[in-house]
Amino acid sequence: MKSASHHKGWSYWMKAVVAVFFCWGMSTVLIDSLVPKLKVLFSLGYAEVLLTQFSFFIGYLVFSVPAGQILARLGYARSIALGLAAAVSGCLLFIPATEFREFPWFLGALFVLSAGITLLQVSVNPLVMELGDSGLAHSRLTLAQAFNSLGTTLGPLIGAAVILRHATFENMDPMRWPFLGIAVIFGALSLMFWKGQHSPDLPVLRESPRGVDWQLFKKPRFAFGWSALFVYVGAEVTLGSLMTSYLIQPQVLGVSAPVAGSLVSLYWGGAMMGRFMGSWVLSRLPAHQVLGGCALGAATLVLISSLSHGHLAAGALISVGLCNSIMFPVIFSLTLEDLGGDTPQGSGLLCMAIVGGALIPLLTGALADTWGLARAFGVPVLCYFLIASFAFLQKRMVRCEHHP
Repeated sequence: MKSASHHKGWSYWMKAVVAVFFCWGMSTVLIDSLVPKLKVLFSLGYAEVLLTQFSFFIGYLVFSVPAGQILARLGYARSIALGLAAAVSGCLLFIPATEFREFPWFLGALFVLSAGITLLQVSVNPLVMELGDSGLAHSRLTLAQAFNSLGTTLGPLIGAAVILRHATFENMDPMRWPFLGIAVIFGALSLMFWKGQHSPDLPVLRESPRGVDWQLFKKPRFAFGWSALFVYVGAEVTLGSLMTSYLIQPQVLGVSAPVAGSLVSLYWGGAMMGRFMGSWVLSRLPAHQVLGGCALGAATLVLISSLSHGHLAAGALISVGLCNSIMFPVIFSLTLEDLGGDTPQGSGLLCMAIVGGALIPLLTGALADTWGLARAFGVPVLCYFLIASFAFLQKRMVRCEHHP
């Protein structure tokens, strides 16, 4: 039995972790507002402007393995504090980016921001899995991710009101203000975790190797889970990044960019609602079954949108957010399940898969420049089918691990 004070400690650190999830969700989704604005300000094509997402998500490929090693060496609290400090630096780089008004500066700021967010991903997700009953890890991580989705729901509203509505080439200052506000909160949270590094209520990492354990990819579930996370992040980021441009098309809604940008919050809001509901559902149904059903639902909705027009096309694509809701936390937790002392290295390697958010939007953007957005959405459809395969093959992969 855990003591009452220990449960109180868990509650305190879960609240702190929820705040981290919320703020990094908001900082990440603000890139969706930058995409249509930078496309207009710098007269860019879809593939060119999606270099913003490439610059951010390529950081996961560069920084994930070092982040896993940092986590193994420093532990949860100090790793999270360091990640938050790096994220502050990335947010502050929006000052020179908007001052010099050059596209590469925005790409650099996003790359530095991604260094901090990567370390947070590697550290915070496994921490949530440790902060309570192991049997409820899927449910607990989904609940924490719901607050990430709250940030991604409010972010587009702020981006539409501040960035899309007021930023001009002559005055780019509105593009920096949301990131500076987030930097202040990141800084306060960094101090909180640094001061609490010796708290007895924070789990202690089990001893693990400091090197990179590439042998984990020989485990079928880990390798397939890595691939599923790669395509999931790619599909989610692709739809969020291109949704504003999709909705303003005459054959879809034909609305202005600020209106379309605010509608993107419904996409992320669906993910938030789904995660709150999913936390309850996952405590009662097998995680792999819920994941498979959501993946097939998402694929169907994207297909409906790409083959239709008007409000049906818009509504179907926005509704994909509800299906996306539980995918990241469930893929993450299913893939790391039973890794034991390899969890820090596994978390670092798994977070490398988030680089899908750099590559798949770039591929979709290149196809959109040639074929149009609706046809290019075939890419995320294929992504969701792969995720469904990962979900429905869970039992077979577990049997392979226990009876090679």
